[in-house]
Amino acid sequence: MSTSLASKGWFKPVLAAVVLALAGAGTYVSLNKRPAAPQVAFVSIKGEKIAPESLKGKVVMVNFWATSCTTCVAEMPKMVETYNKFKDQGLEFVAVAMSYDPPNYVLNYAETRALPFKVALDADGSAARAYGNVAMTPTTFVIGKDGTILKRYLGEPDFAALHKLLEESLHG
Repeated sequence: MSTSLASKGWFKPVLAAVVLALAGAGTYVSLNKRPAAPQVAFVSIKGEKIAPESLKGKVVMVNFWATSCTTCVAEMPKMVETYNKFKDQGLEFVAVAMSYDPPNYVLNYAETRALPFKVALDADGSAARAYGNVAMTPTTFVIGKDGTILKRYLGEPDFAALHKLLEESLHG
């Protein structure tokens, strides 16, 4: 005695589940694309506006930090080394001081350490909000030439891996 699978009554629900799962997988893939970096204008400690248009087509590191953050202070010399290693290859770097960091502390730190990259103040916290409500410092974003976020580091990055990513992004 042979009965077809369709006559058992479970074929259609299973087929529907498979179709939904495949449709869901397609949705997942499309949602899994790299997010675009926020179009945020920064204001440097020198009062210069750093417009998003000026960063287009470049590999950019955006580092949220604070002078009161011991990890930030500890990683800063490595950030300087990273910038110096890749700046001639087109790397842009913006160190964004958190809104709670007193501007005079930021200015003093940047001047006494001769930070070679752009240092910005996020006085109203809008940049941190735009980048996904950044609260933990340091938080560093690597943005590709296409304007998408390639990597987000919470805490001090693995600098060897970061350098490899920058090398690939700058020359890829």
